[in-house]
Amino acid sequence: MVFGFIALLVLWAIFILREYERGVIFTLGRFWKVKGHGLIIVIPIIQQMVRVDLRTVVMDVPEQDVISRDNVSVKVNAVIYFRVIDPERAIIQVENFYEATSQLAQTTLRSVLGQHELDDMLAAREQLNADIQNILDAETDAWGIKVSNVELKHVDLDDRMIRAMAKQAEAERARRAKVIHAEGERE
Repeated sequence: MVFGFIALLVLWAIFILREYERGVIFTLGRFWKVKGHGLIIVIPIIQQMVRVDLRTVVMDVPEQDVISRDNVSVKVNAVIYFRVIDPERAIIQVENFYEATSQLAQTTLRSVLGQHELDDMLAAREQLNADIQNILDAETDAWGIKVSNVELKHVDLDDRMIRAMAKQAEAERARRAKVIHAEGERE
């Protein structure tokens, strides 16, 4: 019976962390240290371990309704790539770093895109991606998170807006045709 209890304690004490995982160890509720990959021994009841994955996370930012600076309503979604670079801060500084990064990405996406006109959203995607990535990286640095990339996936326009843009393009083509025709007659 005693040997069974000791064997059970030993089984509870041994953890194996993969190459891409780190264990944040707490002793009686206080941070003790971060342990690396391999065989980890945690004293049951006195110590607790939280596993942290260090691999790059690909997070889909849900579709956001954005009103551009020129008052056009668009639906935009994006994808962000981030990873934990400091497991201690990722566990201690924020309750749930994954959820916090997701919420921050959504609000930053709306905020940044709301400062630009529709033409910028459609034409200058690389610059918008870089702006959003820089803001997210600066904000998540306190949590031990590194945002490596942001990509806008879709900028969806309302059907009425698509029809209005098509009419505008058609009118522009008609204007150019008249100018070319008038220049031809003048010559």
